Amino acid sequence: MIDIKFIRENKSIVQKSSKNKNIEIDLDHIFRIEDRKKEFALEVQQLREERNRYAKERNIEKGKEVSNILGKKEPVLRAIEEELYSELLKIPNIPAPDVKVGKDDNENDVLRKWKEPIVFSFPAKDHLILGEALDIIDVKRAVKVSGARFNYFKNDGVLLEYALLQLALEVLLKEGFVPVIPPVLIKTDVMKGLGYMENDGDKDMFHIPNDNLTLIGTAEHVLVSMHKDEVLEKKDLPRRYFAYSPAFRREAGSYGKDTKGIFRVHQFNKIEMVSFVTEENDDIEHEYLLSIEEKLLQLLDIPYRVVKMCTGDLGFPAARKYDLEAWMPGQNNYREVTSVSTVTDFQSRRLNMKYQDGDDKKYLHVLNGTAFSMNRPIIAILENYQQEDGSIVIPDVLQKYMGKEKIFLKVPR
Repeated sequence: MIDIKFIRENKSIVQKSSKNKNIEIDLDHIFRIEDRKKEFALEVQQLREERNRYAKERNIEKGKEVSNILGKKEPVLRAIEEELYSELLKIPNIPAPDVKVGKDDNENDVLRKWKEPIVFSFPAKDHLILGEALDIIDVKRAVKVSGARFNYFKNDGVLLEYALLQLALEVLLKEGFVPVIPPVLIKTDVMKGLGYMENDGDKDMFHIPNDNLTLIGTAEHVLVSMHKDEVLEKKDLPRRYFAYSPAFRREAGSYGKDTKGIFRVHQFNKIEMVSFVTEENDDIEHEYLLSIEEKLLQLLDIPYRVVKMCTGDLGFPAARKYDLEAWMPGQNNYREVTSVSTVTDFQSRRLNMKYQDGDDKKYLHVLNGTAFSMNRPIIAILENYQQEDGSIVIPDVLQKYMGKEKIFLKVPR
């Protein structure tokens, strides 16, 4: 959430930044609500003071009279406050100054590439053809049981996921991250506080209305909100967590996209990183988390490129975002496998998360990044390490976890 005082003092900046995110807002409407709130708040405060005075004077009759008026005014004030809060939630975070203004993902910038794409001496197969032949991916039975955009991992496919988990554990624990296994259900009002339900974002979530719960789309949702309504100590920052959990997404708006295979699914496992830092360390932490993501892909020896999002491709709470896109020979294209964002103090203001800095309490800055979103690095491994006979060479860094060097062709059962 953006502070209303800042919005009033920087109306044109807030209006323009929202427009650059392709989101229309009516700030004058918000200002009118705030003016009404101030008027009612002043009336209510005066009435409370008057009631207290009559109580001290033991003027019961006058006290009751004022209390009756307050009983009508206070609910109106609460309603106006709730309306103002609701409208403020609709304002997206302001992009960082270094973020390019652009309409959509076609205007994102490729910052750099690591390694040239692999060129095979044979026609490259996609991950689904490879995975089904190796009996490690089963989409057909998942469709039968759960519907479209689900999959089973089997045999060495399971071992491959757990090998990636072990690699991430090894790297992140050495970096001092605190490991977490979180809940996968979050209170819907807490999810709203994170800033992912505005601008139709709630359409991509699986809700359980009877219990006021929502399935998480990433462990970030429950890692960030761990410190809701808390004050941390500055000396304990940065505070870094990572969590391994399932993630659930409706993939709303992706009709017709990536319907084949396991690139875009409703359920997958994910290792997510979250950092809490001071404002002055936000940019440094963003580059640090990005470096970890690059390190992991480099350890897998998979060609990739780093892409910086323009304003029109930024999420509602994000101020800056990088994507890492791995080369996928079976698709003859780079595809996103991880991303890393800063949301500055946007979520902290909405969830009341602060740190103590001397005599002052300041809002934490929050960053999030993906170590591995399991399906996608597995796709990249299958397609980049495929052999002409359909077998897969396991990346060197994962062989110690899997206890083998290769996944051989099998007859699916």
